[in-house]
Amino acid sequence: MRLPNKVISYNDSIISTFPIILGILKDKDYSIIELYDRIKASWDIECYIDALDSLFALGKIEIDEDTRRLHYVI
Repeated sequence: MRLPNKVISYNDSIISTFPIILGILKDKDYSIIELYDRIKASWDIECYIDALDSLFALGKIEIDEDTRRLHYVI
């Protein structure tokens, strides 16, 4: 997981991806694959999964078990 420190700047860390993911999920729920297709040009899969894990752990996103879609928690 890339967290900001002396070597890794904020812009290169996964924390900088949180507002982008949350901004996309604010308008509509997406499946994990659909969301990755929207942003894959910007990030690699490892960074994407780390960002989703962190947002889930922070309670900012959740997965709807019925539809298997990511949902932004207000």
